[in-house]
Amino acid sequence: MIDLSGSWRAAGADEGLRRRFPDPSFTDDAWAELSVPGHWRSSPAFAGHDGPLLYRRRFETATPAAGRRRWLVFDGLFYQGDVWLDGAYVGDTEGYFAPHAFDVTAALAKQTEHLLAVELACAPPSDRRAKRNITGVFQHWDCLDPDWNPGGIWRPVRVEETGPVRIRKLRVLCNEATSERAVLDVRAQLDAIEASTVSVRTTVGGVVDHEAEHQLAAGPNDVRWTVTVDRPNLWWPHALGGQPLYDVAVEVAGSHRVTRRTGLRQVRMKKWILEVNGERLFVKGANQGPTRMALAEAPEASFAVDVALAVGAGLDLLRVHAHISRPELYDAADERGLLLWQDFPLQWGYARGIRKQAGRQAEAAVSLLAHHPAIAMWCGHNEPLALDGMPSPARFFALQELPTWNKSVLDATVKRALERHDGTRPVIAHSGVLPHPGSGGTDTHIYFGWYHGEERDFPGFCATVPRMARFVSEFGAQAVPDAAAFMDPERWPDLDWDRLGHTHSLQRAQFDRYVPPADYPTFAAWRDATQAYQATVIKHHIETLRRLKYRPTGGFCQFAFADAHPSVTWSVLDHERNPKAGFAALAAACAPVIVVADRPDEHYAPGAAVRLDVHVVNDLRCGIADGVVTATLSSALVTDERTWRWAGDVPADDCVRVATIDATAPDELGPFAVDLRFEAAGLSVTNRYTAHVVADDE
Repeated sequence: MIDLSGSWRAAGADEGLRRRFPDPSFTDDAWAELSVPGHWRSSPAFAGHDGPLLYRRRFETATPAAGRRRWLVFDGLFYQGDVWLDGAYVGDTEGYFAPHAFDVTAALAKQTEHLLAVELACAPPSDRRAKRNITGVFQHWDCLDPDWNPGGIWRPVRVEETGPVRIRKLRVLCNEATSERAVLDVRAQLDAIEASTVSVRTTVGGVVDHEAEHQLAAGPNDVRWTVTVDRPNLWWPHALGGQPLYDVAVEVAGSHRVTRRTGLRQVRMKKWILEVNGERLFVKGANQGPTRMALAEAPEASFAVDVALAVGAGLDLLRVHAHISRPELYDAADERGLLLWQDFPLQWGYARGIRKQAGRQAEAAVSLLAHHPAIAMWCGHNEPLALDGMPSPARFFALQELPTWNKSVLDATVKRALERHDGTRPVIAHSGVLPHPGSGGTDTHIYFGWYHGEERDFPGFCATVPRMARFVSEFGAQAVPDAAAFMDPERWPDLDWDRLGHTHSLQRAQFDRYVPPADYPTFAAWRDATQAYQATVIKHHIETLRRLKYRPTGGFCQFAFADAHPSVTWSVLDHERNPKAGFAALAAACAPVIVVADRPDEHYAPGAAVRLDVHVVNDLRCGIADGVVTATLSSALVTDERTWRWAGDVPADDCVRVATIDATAPDELGPFAVDLRFEAAGLSVTNRYTAHVVADDE
């Protein structure tokens, strides 16, 4: 294997250079140096460039031996590429996440010195409502800099050698998994230099050895077989068990060997309630965008750090929001038992011409990722609405309720492709689509307390329209991060609001409504208030949804987990992974066992009735015996506390109503609190709610 990563030469494309740059005799000494893998915008020479860019790399290699084949492999090109070797055209690529391999045996047999040339385009969308690049959030999202261009050879490049047959594609799917046996569905594309009969050997974790002969024609051959593993060690989400992993190696004798690491498990979903290996799981999740805006440059360890932070916060799942990430994320999730909701990289509106390309790339996504046990489901398209900015309510509901090409045609194509190539996981066509004629809707994106209404409206909405609470996959509020130097806080209150809105995602109109900057004397006070407000939204939304556990809610995904660049977003971790107050609120609300009450009203008249139902939510696989709930109503102005105690058992994986606090608000004006404590053997959890007594005329 020859690694072609490192320093390349690059220049912006023009018609003259396009004609000459593939020629090995062309001199590129005056061109800028560029690091591969990487994004061209990260190089000072191309910091404002939108491409196309011309890349060149010289290398040497011995000629291949008789019967050996050489392959030029690109693991990822953002977004469309044309490839030349020694002045001859090799082929084209489209799709940022899929690897591309070209047979270059004949070219490398001619000489030992070579010139690799690539023209790469990643054009910004001319109309964001009808995009043509399938790049998801990287080219259209309200959490990234809209002027960023992700173009570049962003994954490694190399020359590989095989024998006469190459395993071009290898897909390993777990069709069945019980304590008695697991069945792997193995699909491969074998590229043969000539018609032949080959022996293909499959080993699974050194436990299973399967060998079969296959007759191949010259060129690509699709073959498929199954392998049975008796008494397997099942893979589980971290809340349910361990994460044993198996290396599945497929070898064409004397020619090529490829390994996929997988876990043996079975996933099902009905009415938005997930089951893993037959065990029901209430999904506590969050949306995760790219680890970094310049994804190629994210440190390898950063993906495992994010996964560990999610597990530490009590999350069962991250939604890989409208993009496909680097392999390190999926490997870390497999190892830690963190489920992934994998979006195909479609975000908002697309042009009609991409339909076939979307189907091809959906197949490529399955080939790339389907062996990962952490991936629990596929989603074809996030919010398939042709939008560029905030629509009017009438426009929004028209796009939701009426048929559209994106929603009705494109998403059906992607869903069919995902289902055809991977029948082992749930597949949803799109996310954030309301019920409309012909459809009961999907998961919901609900932003009470940010885009509409007040955050206190959410419980009543869920009670009125239970279908909308089946799985809430977006909710939250923006908050200012601690790492806020990019905001120039010393200028308070005269921040550059336009720059912060355009480049750093800050939504001034929403802040003016919910946490007005004008109300705070210092930047620090406003920052802390935004974080406190975000924490409040997260706490009470999650508590509401957990009280509805399985009746009808199957889970949720808070928006969002961590930032990709300096910004003011809905994240609970900033771009440096400093936690906002919302992170602690998320972790507390996602604890395996919580005690919750109906939220008190914000204000009470003196002596007004206070009636609050109390629940205990238990996500453990075991019941809790002899638990005791204590509730205390107290006020700083009154020495007498009122206390209630109830005892009983809490079933496994359930939510139970304990009792009702039936009390009156204090007679004295001012704040009061309701404190809850739930105790059982080895377990103690608490919660607190606050309210204010105000005069009748306030």
